[in-house]
Amino acid sequence: MPTLYVERVPADLYEALRARARENHRSIAAETISILQQVVPTRAELKRRERIYRDILRIRRRTARAAPGPPAQELLREDRAR
Repeated sequence: MPTLYVERVPADLYEALRARARENHRSIAAETISILQQVVPTRAELKRRERIYRDILRIRRRTARAAPGPPAQELLREDRAR
Protein backbone atom coordinates (compact mmCIF):
# COMPACT_ATOMS: atom_id res chain seq x y z
CA MET A 1 0.00 0.00 0.00
CA PRO A 2 1.43 3.40 -0.93
CA THR A 3 2.38 5.90 1.76
CA LEU A 4 1.35 9.54 1.68
CA TYR A 5 3.26 12.22 3.58
CA VAL A 6 1.77 15.66 4.03
CA GLU A 7 3.93 18.57 5.10
CA ARG A 8 3.13 22.06 6.34
CA VAL A 9 -0.35 21.29 7.66
CA PRO A 10 -1.75 24.41 9.35
CA ALA A 11 -1.88 23.96 13.13
CA ASP A 12 -5.63 24.66 13.39
CA LEU A 13 -6.42 22.11 10.67
CA TYR A 14 -4.20 19.52 12.34
CA GLU A 15 -5.91 20.09 15.69
CA ALA A 16 -9.34 19.77 14.09
CA LEU A 17 -8.27 16.52 12.43
CA ARG A 18 -6.83 15.27 15.70
CA ALA A 19 -10.08 16.08 17.56
CA ARG A 20 -12.16 14.40 14.88
CA ALA A 21 -9.95 11.30 15.00
CA ARG A 22 -10.31 11.16 18.79
CA GLU A 23 -14.12 11.48 18.54
CA ASN A 24 -14.21 8.59 16.07
CA HIS A 25 -11.75 6.48 18.08
CA ARG A 26 -9.25 6.43 15.22
CA SER A 27 -5.66 7.39 14.66
CA ILE A 28 -5.00 10.57 12.72
CA ALA A 29 -3.86 8.44 9.75
CA ALA A 30 -7.04 6.34 9.84
CA GLU A 31 -9.21 9.46 10.10
CA THR A 32 -7.40 11.03 7.15
CA ILE A 33 -7.97 7.91 5.04
CA SER A 34 -11.64 7.88 6.03
CA ILE A 35 -12.06 11.52 4.96
CA LEU A 36 -10.25 10.88 1.67
CA GLN A 37 -12.47 7.86 0.96
CA GLN A 38 -15.56 10.04 1.47
CA VAL A 39 -14.32 12.90 -0.71
CA VAL A 40 -12.07 11.49 -3.45
CA PRO A 41 -13.88 9.13 -5.81
CA THR A 42 -12.01 6.09 -7.12
CA ARG A 43 -12.34 4.85 -10.71
CA ALA A 44 -14.86 2.27 -9.55
CA GLU A 45 -16.91 4.98 -7.82
CA LEU A 46 -16.82 7.19 -10.92
CA LYS A 47 -18.04 4.27 -13.07
CA ARG A 48 -20.83 3.59 -10.58
CA ARG A 49 -21.89 7.26 -10.72
CA GLU A 50 -21.86 7.18 -14.54
CA ARG A 51 -24.14 4.13 -14.54
CA ILE A 52 -26.53 5.85 -12.14
CA TYR A 53 -26.51 9.00 -14.27
CA ARG A 54 -27.27 6.99 -17.43
CA ASP A 55 -30.11 5.22 -15.61
CA ILE A 56 -31.56 8.56 -14.53
CA LEU A 57 -31.41 9.89 -18.09
CA ARG A 58 -33.07 6.73 -19.40
CA ILE A 59 -35.88 7.05 -16.84
CA ARG A 60 -36.35 10.74 -17.66
CA ARG A 61 -36.62 9.98 -21.38
CA ARG A 62 -39.16 7.25 -20.70
CA THR A 63 -41.15 9.56 -18.41
CA ALA A 64 -41.07 12.41 -20.95
CA ARG A 65 -42.67 10.16 -23.57
CA ALA A 66 -45.50 9.21 -21.22
CA ALA A 67 -48.80 11.02 -21.59
CA PRO A 68 -48.94 14.05 -19.31
CA GLY A 69 -51.38 13.91 -16.42
CA PRO A 70 -53.77 16.63 -15.34
CA PRO A 71 -52.29 19.98 -14.27
CA ALA A 72 -51.29 20.27 -10.61
CA GLN A 73 -53.83 23.03 -9.97
CA GLU A 74 -56.61 20.77 -11.14
CA LEU A 75 -55.48 18.00 -8.81
CA LEU A 76 -55.36 20.44 -5.86
CA ARG A 77 -58.87 21.72 -6.56
CA GLU A 78 -60.13 18.16 -6.82
CA ASP A 79 -58.48 17.24 -3.52
CA ARG A 80 -59.89 20.29 -1.73
CA ALA A 81 -63.37 19.54 -3.00
CA ARG A 82 -63.41 16.16 -1.19
